Amino acid sequence: MTFQIRGLAPAQFTHLFSLSDAELSVQGIDRHIADEELSFPCRVSLQDAAIGEELLLLNFAHLETSSAYQAKGPIFVRRDALLAPLFVDRLPPMLDQAHRLFSVRAFDSSDRMVDAEVASGSELPALLRHFLSKPEVNYLHVHFARRGCFAARVERRN
Repeated sequence: MTFQIRGLAPAQFTHLFSLSDAELSVQGIDRHIADEELSFPCRVSLQDAAIGEELLLLNFAHLETSSAYQAKGPIFVRRDALLAPLFVDRLPPMLDQAHRLFSVRAFDSSDRMVDAEVASGSELPALLRHFLSKPEVNYLHVHFARRGCFAARVERRN
């Protein structure tokens, strides 16, 4: 079973970086400077920010639906992040980390969760293929299990 993962479009976030900290705060957005490696995963580029890079931490609606599973949550976006290439049957850098723990949630075509599991980065590809091999599964959401940030939407590649 082949899967694909893509980043979020950068254009929806670019304008936020020109706002002052006070203006960001009104919208519930925090500005950060990465001060630790592998701790600031960008949802646009699908890679971790380097130490010293500027990011925004904001709430993002990653499952807009009328089902009970509608969801939004925190994500990081790097300043000047470029859209990540489409990752086909391989993990983007921020997910390809054995030390990270991920929560994988499987959804059907009605946006209802039909299965879920926790896995390390090294176990992730097998779990993604396993879930996507089930006919009732339409797509997956991956979250960083410890902090709960939305990491990626995973789809079946036809």
